[in-house]
Amino acid sequence: MASPPPVAADGHHSVFVYGTLMAEEVVRVLLGRAPPSSPALLPDHRRFSIRGRVYPAILPARGHAVSGKVLKELTDRELHVFDMFEDEEYVKTTVEVSLIDAPEKSLAYAYIWGNERDPDLYGEWDFEEWRKVHLEDYLEMTQEFMQELGQF
Repeated sequence: MASPPPVAADGHHSVFVYGTLMAEEVVRVLLGRAPPSSPALLPDHRRFSIRGRVYPAILPARGHAVSGKVLKELTDRELHVFDMFEDEEYVKTTVEVSLIDAPEKSLAYAYIWGNERDPDLYGEWDFEEWRKVHLEDYLEMTQEFMQELGQF
């Protein structure tokens, strides 16, 4: 399932996000807060749109890179909320990302699409376009998800 966890010395987790979770509004609904974050780049991966869905997938792809951000200082409970929120078609994996605002690389979890040969993957997913077209409905869906999860 997941690689060895990227856990900080204080016991907190980091997650590289590259799609709908880049929207602070979505993260606030899920976690009740906006954790610290840093812009980051995930090398040798590519972001795709998924036919019939409003969120993206990433897959390993040499020579490509995915921009996103690393959410830091996540608790075990918050990581569990993300695990429940992400579709079962994603595999939580430990990746090494380059932080844009720091010279070092960092380990973080990322949710990688599990089916490399999925015929529904196409093109490039656009975050700004998603914000304009889908954010409002997505926030409503996220609130319903949290109600079903029983809050935390």
